[in-house]
Amino acid sequence: MKQHLIYVLIGKSSTGKDRMYRDLLADEALGLRRVVLYTTRPMREGEEDGKQYHFIDEETYRKWHDEGRIVEERTYETMAGPWRYFTADDGQIDLDAADYLMIGTPESTESLRSYYGDERIEPLYIDTDDGIRLERALHREQKQEHPRYDEMCRRYLADLKDFSEEALERAGVRERFLNNDSPEECLEQLKGYIRGSD
Repeated sequence: MKQHLIYVLIGKSSTGKDRMYRDLLADEALGLRRVVLYTTRPMREGEEDGKQYHFIDEETYRKWHDEGRIVEERTYETMAGPWRYFTADDGQIDLDAADYLMIGTPESTESLRSYYGDERIEPLYIDTDDGIRLERALHREQKQEHPRYDEMCRRYLADLKDFSEEALERAGVRERFLNNDSPEECLEQLKGYIRGSD
């Protein structure tokens, strides 16, 4: 019987993870199921609750934490206060039934490996030139009604530490996919790798 996996897209901010995530889920032949993470950060323009994230308040997070329902989590100290992102043990994941796709960080991937087992987690690292990332981040922020350039810069600098080679190694990253000028090529490489894991 096939051993089902959780594929985790890992990459610094503005590497194109969200687009890759959407396109991989849209390919029905891959049969990947989505896992919607939870966050305490405010919704951005164009986001919907339950689509990009489940948006909850700090009180709900603390309640679930006390009940032991948090699989993995990370907290970012932002200019607007702490923002939490986490996976909850809420019945979304059934590895007897299907493969799953998530977006994560090296730290969250480590926690997923501890919770589900190393053999069930397949991290896929998306790499992008830092200059290209900065251009993409600036363009995205300019579209916001209230741009937060301070937060954009904080994320950019925090990535240098959070995505160090040591952190990637601890997360079990073996495969890297370059997304500079050709998102379509990067997507096809990701699809080929996932098919080859079957």
